[in-house]
Amino acid sequence: MYVLVAGEAEITLDGVVIEVCTAGTIVGELAVIDGSPRSATVTAHTDCEFAIVDKKRFHFLVDETPRFAVSVMQVMARRLKQCDRRLIQAYSANRSGS
Repeated sequence: MYVLVAGEAEITLDGVVIEVCTAGTIVGELAVIDGSPRSATVTAHTDCEFAIVDKKRFHFLVDETPRFAVSVMQVMARRLKQCDRRLIQAYSANRSGS
């Protein structure tokens, strides 16, 4: 997992913009939690600085700072809701076009 410390980047999935990232944005949280390969691409728009949060540090932060775990879950929930909205919009558009 990484935390964008400075700069601006963009998260895309199959060419679809998921999020524009600014300082404080976390990326790669799914991979550090479940060990899966990345599912999205992060592209820098400006010079960026990222802080690495490896699995050991992630677990330490979760153990020592429960609020950290809640913050990560909030990011995941927000992104999941955005994905749900996009799916519903695409489904509605396909039904309208039929």
